[in-house]
Amino acid sequence: MSASPFGLEGRQVVVTGAAGGIGAALLAAFRGAGARILACDRPGPGLEDVEAERRFAFDLGDPAAIDEAARALLADCGAPDVVVSNAGFTRAETLRGWDADLAAREIEVNLVGAMRFTGALLPAMAARGGGAVVCLSSVNALLHVGNPAYSAAKAGLLAWCRAIAVEHGRAGIRANAVCPGSVRTPAWDHRIEKDPGIVARTARFYPLGRLAEPAEVAAAVLFLASPLAGAITGAALPVDCGLSAGNHDFVEGVLGG
Repeated sequence: MSASPFGLEGRQVVVTGAAGGIGAALLAAFRGAGARILACDRPGPGLEDVEAERRFAFDLGDPAAIDEAARALLADCGAPDVVVSNAGFTRAETLRGWDADLAAREIEVNLVGAMRFTGALLPAMAARGGGAVVCLSSVNALLHVGNPAYSAAKAGLLAWCRAIAVEHGRAGIRANAVCPGSVRTPAWDHRIEKDPGIVARTARFYPLGRLAEPAEVAAAVLFLASPLAGAITGAALPVDCGLSAGNHDFVEGVLGG
């Protein structure tokens, strides 16, 4: 009998953005389920410190580096069982002061690079008999809460997952997305430096009155990647403490105040 309910013992799991806050939670979750980790992130000490069977360093904004990393991964490790497209970033907070170059960079990394890397692995997964792809999208893909270029890219990932689900389903490949709300990771550091009270003020917009934890996001990804979700494909699962369900402050302040 399997020691873990997730059925991932010995399976190869590729995780991009492995050196980040959610990346660390993902690695811990999959390692706890007995998987072998193939960690991917930008070159630097962060990736070097990650515990994994193999590490692949490349920038999702560099097409040649993406292609080389995918070739090396397939040559050295074979087709992965699971691909978790987690890496991403955002800096352009609103449309005020629109910066087309920064927006292009956000879309290049969050969408185009993610598509290029996962797309390079799909043929080998299909030839091997299937697997699972889980993309870290965002609640920003479901409603507008700022970060317009990032939001557009993350919405694109939902379409990308649906395309994989429909066109590679007969090859045994499932593709789903997780849509986190605000998660307290180092990605918030630049905001907190400007405004130390921003996390507390942000939490009041969430029906649960708090932000999601990285481990909660990782648990949703682990489920969708596992055979427990064997009939789920082309879906988007919010992990957002209720933000996409509605506006708590509006209900209480306007209707119930």
